[in-house]
Amino acid sequence: MSDSPQLRVAMVGYGFMGAAHSQGWRVAPRFFDLGAEPVMQTIVGRDGSRVEAARQKFGWQHAETDWRRVIDDPAIDVIDICSPGSSHAEIAIAALDAGKHVLCEKPLANTVAGAEAMVAAAERAAARGVKAMVGFSYRRVPAIGFARRLVQEGRLGAIRQVRALYLQDWLVDENGPMTWRLDKDAAGSGSLGDIGAHAIDLVEHLTGSRLQSVSGTLATFVEERPLLGESVGLSGTASDRRGTVTVDDAAWFTARLEGGEASGAIGAFEATRYATGRKNALRIELSGSRGAIAFDLEAMNELQFYDATAPAGEQGFTRIIVTEPEHPYMANWWPTGHAIGYEHAFSHQIKDFVDAITGGGDPEPSFADGLHVQRVLAAVERSAAAGSAWTTTD
Repeated sequence: MSDSPQLRVAMVGYGFMGAAHSQGWRVAPRFFDLGAEPVMQTIVGRDGSRVEAARQKFGWQHAETDWRRVIDDPAIDVIDICSPGSSHAEIAIAALDAGKHVLCEKPLANTVAGAEAMVAAAERAAARGVKAMVGFSYRRVPAIGFARRLVQEGRLGAIRQVRALYLQDWLVDENGPMTWRLDKDAAGSGSLGDIGAHAIDLVEHLTGSRLQSVSGTLATFVEERPLLGESVGLSGTASDRRGTVTVDDAAWFTARLEGGEASGAIGAFEATRYATGRKNALRIELSGSRGAIAFDLEAMNELQFYDATAPAGEQGFTRIIVTEPEHPYMANWWPTGHAIGYEHAFSHQIKDFVDAITGGGDPEPSFADGLHVQRVLAAVERSAAAGSAWTTTD
């Protein structure tokens, strides 16, 4: 890597996603041959002492409290946005207009209008060779890549039914404190946008199809929660004051798909942070005329595959351990049979993003892909408000 050009990166945000993205930037160039060497130049956050602590912990060279300064800095090549959704549009548009490549966490924005403005900025920037990608990291799980390959090879035939669930339980305790993820102004939506967006993107990624209409229901189970103590911040204990939850706690919707391998299929989706006992269960099942696949993120190195063309007495779901060098990304990691973890998807994301920057390709998922997911989320909200009426995503 020493003879490669450098890509100097500034990352905005230092929480959960900031930690994950830092891991990706740090590790990717050590396991993949990249066309440029990422340099973890600057980490940005509003609280000076906390962003400095994050800088030291995650391995960034500099800390900054104003994202506008890194966009104005001619030494910065890439802006990585890991801040709450309410800030995505402003930062991304400014960065793209300044000629910086942008990697932005999902969902792309809090509103369709914000996402549309980001797509317009990405299109302007693309004419100058500037790249933009939205961070749906689960696309980079090797088992998902292998599943997509099976779909594209026709091993499932015509896909007729899709089931996609994202189940977590970190909000089950009704006395758990408020966070920004429970504030619509900051987060845009609750379970629907936070984790449901992943289920939507993965189904569309795997099938090459689009969700064209939806019928949805939203629910909020706990409408007030304790506010965090002012003196201890996000990692502190709850205070005696209470705040209002302004997002959904759970979302359910059905969808009709068009185009791709699942054209005409019906999908069933669920997203909740109240599924007691489920820690991070992102489950996708595709049922087709020639076969089926099933994936669960809580067993992320495995894929279940059913071959309906096998002799009747030999049919059954086969558990495939996706750790072979023939599987996506795996040749760059450990010897055959050795599992990888959640953090590896972020290294793969950085690898693909840098490849697009240095190789001239179009990174996926694009901002346009992120906009479509945003339109699906908005359609589910409109449908729920109208009593589960079928609503188009256009």
